[in-house]
Amino acid sequence: MADTDFPTFAADDVVCDGAKSADYLRPAALIDAGHQAVRAFAAEHAGSSSDPRARAVSLYYAVRDLIYYDPYGTPLEAAAYKASATITAGHGFCVNKAGVLAAVARSAGIPARVGYADVRNHMTTKRLADLMGTDIFYFHGYTDLWLDGRWVKATPAFNKELTDKFRLQPLEFDGREDSIYHPFDLGGRRHMEYLAYRGVYADIPFETIRACFHHVYPHMRKRDGATPGGNFAAEGEAEAKAAART
Repeated sequence: MADTDFPTFAADDVVCDGAKSADYLRPAALIDAGHQAVRAFAAEHAGSSSDPRARAVSLYYAVRDLIYYDPYGTPLEAAAYKASATITAGHGFCVNKAGVLAAVARSAGIPARVGYADVRNHMTTKRLADLMGTDIFYFHGYTDLWLDGRWVKATPAFNKELTDKFRLQPLEFDGREDSIYHPFDLGGRRHMEYLAYRGVYADIPFETIRACFHHVYPHMRKRDGATPGGNFAAEGEAEAKAAART
C-alpha cells in the first residue's frame, strides 16, 4: 500500500469523515459513550461542577492516570479499541486512551472528537524502537474537546507514574490551552517532535489505522496480529537511569 493512501496535512483541524457538530456528542462504534462502563467512569470522575471545563479537566486526569499507558497490550482488533474495553482493561496507548477521553467527555455532555498526528519520539525505549523499526509514531492519537467555543487539544497518553520513570514533564491540562507532548524532557534532552497531522474524526478510524500500522511497522506484529509483550515502564525507567549515570 502506498504512502499516499494515508494523507497528511499541515493543519490540525481537517475533518476527514464528514462529521457534523452533533456527531461529537453521540456514541460511536468505538467511542461508545453510551456504554455502561463509560457512563460509570464519567459519572465517577467528572466531578459535580456545572462548568464543562472543570468536568473536562477532571476527566482528563482520570483517563491520564487511571488507565496506564501500554504500547504492547492492545491487540490490533477493533473490539480492543472500544472505549468501554479500554476502561475495563485498565490500560491502552495513545489511540485508545484518546478514544476513552472522547467517550467519557461526550457522556458528560462535552463535545469531543479524536485527532491524529505523526510524531518522532526521541526518547522511546530501544526495544520498542527496534520492534517498530523507527522512532516515528504514526497516527499518534489525541482528543479535541469543545470548550468555551473552540477546540482544545488534550493528550491523556502518558500516566504520571510513567513520566516519573522516564524523567519526563507530565502533561497538564487546564481546559484553556492545548495539552500536547513537550519537545524536551526534564534534563533538556529532545523528546517529542510533531511532524504532520492526519485529520480529525468523530470515531476512531480503526481500519485506516490498522492498514497504516501494517504498512509502516511490518515486522512488529506476530502472526496472530498481537504485539510482542513487554513492560514499557520498566524499559523506560532502566534506560533513564542508565542515561543519568553517563
